[in-house]
Amino acid sequence: MYLNIILANSLISPEIGLLFWTTLTFLILLILLRKFAWKPILNAVKSREENIDNALNAAKKAQEDNAKLQESNKEVLKEARAERDNMIKEAKELKNQMVNEAKKVAEVETDKIRKAAITDIQNEKNAVMDDLKKQVANLAVDIAEKIMKENLSKDENQKKLISGLVDDIKIK
Repeated sequence: MYLNIILANSLISPEIGLLFWTTLTFLILLILLRKFAWKPILNAVKSREENIDNALNAAKKAQEDNAKLQESNKEVLKEARAERDNMIKEAKELKNQMVNEAKKVAEVETDKIRKAAITDIQNEKNAVMDDLKKQVANLAVDIAEKIMKENLSKDENQKKLISGLVDDIKIK
């Protein structure tokens, strides 16, 4: 209201006066905002920008750490595979060695058993042959005894046998 009275009494047109007062109010508001609000807003924006930069740096570092960790994991995995392959190779060699040793032991044992069997067979053969010889000798004696009894039962057969034996003894 006072403003209208001042404007009405002045020589300035109301539109220019309104423009003047709007500009003045805008400038005062701008000064007040700059003094009280602008700095905290800029500080908040700056703080937010720093937080974003820190977060980006942390993400970049985490990404680099992740890459290093993956490389480390690859190396550990490669070493583990190499160790596994080495263990498999050693196990195969040990298996082959054990199989070869078992074959050698089996061959030695087989040879011993074969030789023992041959010896046993030879001993049994000799025992059977001795027994057979004794039986054949006993049979021959029995047969000779029967023949002799039959042949010697006559006197003239006895005389012929004795003279034949004497002649054999003289020849030899």
